[in-house]
Amino acid sequence: MTDPISHRFASPALLEQALTHRSAGAPHNERLEFLGDALVNLIVAEALYQRWPQADEGALTRARAELVRESALAPIARALELGARLTLGPGEMKSGGHRRDSILADALEAVVGAIYLDAGFDTCRAQVLPWFLPAMDALPPAHKVGKDAKTRLQEWLQGRQKALPVYALLSESGEDHAKTFQVSCTVAQPALSAVGEAGSRRAAEQLAAEDVLRQLKADD
Repeated sequence: MTDPISHRFASPALLEQALTHRSAGAPHNERLEFLGDALVNLIVAEALYQRWPQADEGALTRARAELVRESALAPIARALELGARLTLGPGEMKSGGHRRDSILADALEAVVGAIYLDAGFDTCRAQVLPWFLPAMDALPPAHKVGKDAKTRLQEWLQGRQKALPVYALLSESGEDHAKTFQVSCTVAQPALSAVGEAGSRRAAEQLAAEDVLRQLKADD
């Protein structure tokens, strides 16, 4: 059977470490994850820079953020079948850690770091860049790469010289591996508020901001 990770490691121990979660003890993949995070950002940034020669820094930054966020990395890790190869501690195994986006994304970054240490940057880039090309091809044109809801809401309010929104955490529930956050977003003028609920505080804030922005535009 063909290995989805086509790179043949001169030092297989690097791949083994990259796929070992800290819950399973040392040596684990956190240092490789740190290195891989920087490499993924560089590889994606370089590709976007070459692909969009007329794009400004803001568009490039937003596009890179879209491509390297946890929810974008996890599907790549699944396509590479990393979940089945992870070494996890008993607690993480019991709670389904091999399916969790955060653990999969971290493992993917660690694998990137391991390939770099094993074979250098050129080989790492040649191996890793194709993993991101489908998502890169699916991006809208550079000038249409959207700002997130919180940024758009802030700009809408600043453009009308109104006070900035206030975000508040209303509740946090669930187990550590499956938490739910409920966050409110409130603006003073006009008096509007909305509540967002998601698996991270940041995502909940974005949902709440999107709702408030929709209300503002409806009344504008």
